[in-house]
Amino acid sequence: MKKKIIIGLILLVGGVLLIMPLFKSDPDVESGELAVFEFDQENLAMHVGDKIDLKLRIEQPIVKLELILDNSVVETWESPSGTVVYRLIGEQNLMGGHRLTLRATDSNGNTNNDYLMLRILSDIVPDKMIAKIEGSYPHLTSSYTQGLEFHQGRLFEGTGDPGRLGMTTVAEVDLTTGKWKEGKFMGLGPTRFGEGITILNDKLYQLTWQSQVCYVYNVDSLHGNIQEFNYIGEGWGLCNDGESLIMSNGSERIVFRDPASFTTTRTIDVYDNTGPIANLNELEYIDGLIYANVYQTSLLMVIDPKTGKVLKSIDASDLFSETDGRGEVLNGIAYDSETGKTYMTGKYWSKMFEVKFLDK
Repeated sequence: MKKKIIIGLILLVGGVLLIMPLFKSDPDVESGELAVFEFDQENLAMHVGDKIDLKLRIEQPIVKLELILDNSVVETWESPSGTVVYRLIGEQNLMGGHRLTLRATDSNGNTNNDYLMLRILSDIVPDKMIAKIEGSYPHLTSSYTQGLEFHQGRLFEGTGDPGRLGMTTVAEVDLTTGKWKEGKFMGLGPTRFGEGITILNDKLYQLTWQSQVCYVYNVDSLHGNIQEFNYIGEGWGLCNDGESLIMSNGSERIVFRDPASFTTTRTIDVYDNTGPIANLNELEYIDGLIYANVYQTSLLMVIDPKTGKVLKSIDASDLFSETDGRGEVLNGIAYDSETGKTYMTGKYWSKMFEVKFLDK
């Protein structure tokens, strides 16, 4: 039986309690259900390309039955009886989570809804890979790394501020020493917790965690922001594909934004063959694919930006074992297109590593 959510307790004469099950019937139906999903769970999972015959059982005489996916009616039956079947197909563009609603209407105009949560998973099993260390460089242990980016051979880093001490910065970094280049840094006040950065059209974009503001700087000066954008929700990671800004918010969702207005142009949900990949953090765009740190793990996910499917899963745990052990989690990946080299580090780490990704 599906769980029933009690939405009201009304004390009647003699102490009788009236319980109204919201998700099984609407209040205009006197008793019983008109139609239900013939499925003994509240959740249904399937992969892209799968086909499932969804059985819908008519409990009482009705004049209309509708199957609704999220907010769109996908099928309607007139005066059905017994059991009807709908062929549910795991379509690529529907990968992610949805709600199915079965809405029945009787001859008096009364309606009754039944619900089923649907999750469509990727049909790809990700390749397993490892991050192999090719070299190491110093990294400031005072840097709580949130974003890492190369631009025309120059390395930039954005940091956060866990202690709320005004330590959020964005700076150009000397790769060989790990230090900020003189005059090439900018800080924010203690009310602003910096997150991911990216550089597009000579502008450096810096997210904030919960302030819902993206700051924009001239990449050559970093002296005061030249523009600000507001957004709803949290900011975590940021990269770009040369046209759009690509942003994570700590969930499985990745948002593509117009760099001129910061408005959302499209979204993808990131899934592998077992489910959604949440806690997506720092991002990097390499050779047409999105590389994403998974927060509080040593994993990188390689994501198809068109579909959200995880193509590869990279284990970078060897990097942490080569630090001095004082740092926090892995975070920070930057690709230098001029050399073809990739670099990774973590929050408060003492080292930054040049890495290659190899089959496990």
